[in-house]
Amino acid sequence: MTTANRARILRAAERLLGRDPDCSLAEVAAAAGVARRTVYGHFAGRDALVRGLVEEAAEAVRHALSGPGAPAPGDDPARALARFVRTLWPVGDRYGTLIALARRRGLDPDPVHAVLGPARDTVAAIVARGQRTGAFHTAVPAGVLGAALEAHLLTLLGHARSGAWEDDGRGAAVAALVAAGVEVGGAEEVVG
Repeated sequence: MTTANRARILRAAERLLGRDPDCSLAEVAAAAGVARRTVYGHFAGRDALVRGLVEEAAEAVRHALSGPGAPAPGDDPARALARFVRTLWPVGDRYGTLIALARRRGLDPDPVHAVLGPARDTVAAIVARGQRTGAFHTAVPAGVLGAALEAHLLTLLGHARSGAWEDDGRGAAVAALVAAGVEVGGAEEVVG
């Protein structure tokens, strides 16, 4: 059981599940160029394969949040939120369907939380700081606003992934800032 086989299986599953959430393990094996028993050697079943992809997504989120484009502690809250959205947009684009699949299939919420937890914590801190400094509105508590921004961004991402909207993360960042209470011109300036 080589790590190269595991990686090929995960890439094939990522492609196929993104197109057809009900594809079989036999289809994944064929797309990966391995025997079905090789898939089972790495993953006990379909749920384990999806969990493997979700764990990979969690690592990608952690990596993005610690990378060079990530929000910095000294950023003003509007800039931090814009950087957050722009940094995580490609990760969401790559793994969004798989996270939704894991949630829809009723898998243990821990793997999904592992993906979204660090992002949620980061947004909560940015929103709280933005509300304290007056950069964001205070009509709703920071935790509620953070959850609303998450839902808003996942919806925008879904539309971008379906082809209904073309965005590289800039439009989503503007939309997040506006939802947080930044006027449109200011949001566009921050993102630009």
